[in-house]
Amino acid sequence: MNIAVLAGGLSTERNISFLSGVNICRALRERGHRAAVVDLYMGFEGLDLVPKDAFDVPDGLVSTIPAGREEPNLEAVRRSRADQSGSIFGKGVLEFCAAADIVFLALHGQCGEDGRVQAAFDLMGIPYTGADYRSSAMAMDKAITKVMMESAGILTPKWQEFTYTAADIPVLCQSIACPCVIKVVTGGSSLGVQVVDRAEQLPEALTLCLKYGNHVVVEEKITGRELTCGVLGEEYLPAVEIIPDEAGYDYNNKYNGKPRELCPAPITEAEQKLLGETTLKLYHKLGLSVYSRADFLLTEDGKAYCLEINTLPGMTPTSLIPQEAAAVGISYGELCEKIIALSLHQRGIR
Repeated sequence: MNIAVLAGGLSTERNISFLSGVNICRALRERGHRAAVVDLYMGFEGLDLVPKDAFDVPDGLVSTIPAGREEPNLEAVRRSRADQSGSIFGKGVLEFCAAADIVFLALHGQCGEDGRVQAAFDLMGIPYTGADYRSSAMAMDKAITKVMMESAGILTPKWQEFTYTAADIPVLCQSIACPCVIKVVTGGSSLGVQVVDRAEQLPEALTLCLKYGNHVVVEEKITGRELTCGVLGEEYLPAVEIIPDEAGYDYNNKYNGKPRELCPAPITEAEQKLLGETTLKLYHKLGLSVYSRADFLLTEDGKAYCLEINTLPGMTPTSLIPQEAAAVGISYGELCEKIIALSLHQRGIR
């Protein structure tokens, strides 16, 4: 198959997306597919190549993809593109995708998980991996997801929703109880997240969140074990327990630190069933398809608080969904192919 792998874009998770895209492209080529990976935003700018010929490049354009795990400077990325239009699609990207049998979305965050790319492809008749535009958009918004959780009877921390400016912060602080966790509604990879233990920390935390967006959810802080559970097709996978290092589980420590990830998680069968069935319930409530991953806090008294769900989770070989798949005997390459097969079936393509 000709498979276009899209990575990068203008998300705060741009660099992590590149890691997923490169690994997906390599795995698919190793399994005999004509795969190529391109940055959604930069596209073929600077490449002396007709987009449809990308599938014939020996390394699938992997060597053109930037490496790095640091948080990206998105303003610098914008300035570096010759095309200064407002289009999220770089030079030749749509032609490249239209020439493929399917587009594998290795995108993370707002450029890819919020449904806009999916909607464009639906209008153009381009098949792609993962959930459709409507369910992607709902799942990307943490406030909408919270509403859907509550309507489905899924346990989640008590929460409030705020849209604010810097001038609103003094008054806003009077409405927030501590300890709490503040999250930008469309954030990812722990960016735009602030853990607040004392009221005097609120002004700084709310100010820092404004870097990523002015629309937040404020959750009651729950103490518990951090677990995540994936879905592939209509089956849930073994959960993973994440044990952060002493510095916590922010963006830098998540990708450059040394968190421990235990897969399968050392939990009881009843706890695994609770996490799996809750993940599937939210997956169905949002109308998701193909694959996803939900995050939880498991308390000492056995309650599983669902935090959010990811529709395009990380796809490096050591990412959480690949670890969960490996635990049930599905190799990384097989997982990539299974995602493609499920996506084609979802869209009525045989």
